[in-house]
Amino acid sequence: MTGVDERILEESMAAQLPTVARAYPVEVTPMDRFNRALLDNTRPIGWRNPSPAGRYNLIAIGSGTAGLVSTIGGAGLGAKVALIEKHLMGGDCLNTGCVPSKSIIRSAKAIGEIRRAQHFGIDVAGDVTADFGAVMARMRELRAAISHDDSVQRVTGAGVDLYFGAARFTGPDAIEVDHDGERVTLHFAKAVITTGSKPRRLDVPGAEEVGYLTNETLFELTEQPRRLAVIGGGPIGAEMAQTFARLGSTVTVIEHNAQLLSREDADAARIVQQAFVDDGIALIFEATVKALKRTATGRGIEFERAGKREQVEVDEILVSIGRAPTVQGLGLEAAGVAYSDHGVTVDDTLRTSNPNIYAAGDVAIRYQFTHIADATARIVLQNALFPGPKRKASDLIVPWTTFTDPEVAHVGLYAHEAEAQGIKVQTFTQPLSHVDRARADGETAGFVKLHVKAGSDKILGATIVAAHAGEMISEITTAMAGGIGLAKLANVIHPYPTQAEAIWKAANQYNRARLKPWLKRVLELWMGWRR
Repeated sequence: MTGVDERILEESMAAQLPTVARAYPVEVTPMDRFNRALLDNTRPIGWRNPSPAGRYNLIAIGSGTAGLVSTIGGAGLGAKVALIEKHLMGGDCLNTGCVPSKSIIRSAKAIGEIRRAQHFGIDVAGDVTADFGAVMARMRELRAAISHDDSVQRVTGAGVDLYFGAARFTGPDAIEVDHDGERVTLHFAKAVITTGSKPRRLDVPGAEEVGYLTNETLFELTEQPRRLAVIGGGPIGAEMAQTFARLGSTVTVIEHNAQLLSREDADAARIVQQAFVDDGIALIFEATVKALKRTATGRGIEFERAGKREQVEVDEILVSIGRAPTVQGLGLEAAGVAYSDHGVTVDDTLRTSNPNIYAAGDVAIRYQFTHIADATARIVLQNALFPGPKRKASDLIVPWTTFTDPEVAHVGLYAHEAEAQGIKVQTFTQPLSHVDRARADGETAGFVKLHVKAGSDKILGATIVAAHAGEMISEITTAMAGGIGLAKLANVIHPYPTQAEAIWKAANQYNRARLKPWLKRVLELWMGWRR
């Protein structure tokens, strides 16, 4: 029996064991052996909360990346800490975000590589297809294995008191935890809100009746949708659109803006859009969704474009129109914590309007990335637990990557942002078509773009479009964080041939730009005299 056959049999058997599924306090679909292993780590059967014993130095609400870093780090520093989780350990990243999405993205990328094999002299006979069930089973297997890093066992083993249940502030230094009707009150010297964010709902007629997927339900699929519409062309929508197209779905993207990845520069978006067209994805831009409705053979999406009402019919709809901070039901008013639709209000040290309560991650920061949740939690640890100078969130150099193929990575300011701040910008762009390794790899549709403050070599920001842009951007992030200018990057020896050589080439453009005509003429005269 093959591994795929074993997985299918396992899922079939699991479907016939409802008593096993109900034994867990939380159900994750499908309840196969991988998801049961996930739950054993993130929400085990028979869990009993500890009994509070005195005041905690630090309590975190929410066990995503920010909550885990805050509490495990605090315990490692000798603090008495507690962590409260309402649902599953690991938060969005582990369960419905980074881990599952990047797992299936890798499968889709493999298909893309195989389909391009003929360009490298490799003959692949027949059409390349995906086994969707096997792809999703692999994802669940990987997620279960990675869940150990965010597990109950790891957290409690680090010395953290773990409480499952709904948390609610009952005063400026107290939190009530309701675990299946059993309530306890915890007192704290400092607290940090790390409740993350949720996908924004689609507010149009018929949306709730027709139903749609978000990242919270997408990875529960065991059958591939034949026709998939993705509403929203931001990072999550773009990544999943390309992934499902390569796995075999007919995909349509409906985007309100004039391009994919509206935050990114138009030249970067155009490259990704062409890759989408090559993958057979239909792109509908400058369209506003007006309604969803049931049809005889699927789900209909009515949208308006250029003043005309149009419709597309699909089998499943993925809505990816942004994320909303999770602030409801926390009793923030009782704690004196100010908040808005944009999340918990914090100052530059991540302190809320209650001086003993902080917030980190998606619930308070506009950069909604796992690595920023980690970074802001570390700021909270220092600022909440130690005296002296306070670290500031504004000092962070923030990179990010959209994991399409090719990837789009960015750090720092875009040129238009710098200019809006009154900073004159000089930009250097190196196309990958002039980089030998990219040509050998057949990955020439991309570039490295570097922005510096005019008249200096201070790097203000960068965008990279490349197969592994997310790996390449760290060199520029390191330079910016260390105050290393573009002139020094030109002196860094890069192995040949690598695609990262594009960074070096862009830096050399800067050095050549410094060679003014009059100086070049002086050097020519000098060299002539030396002959």
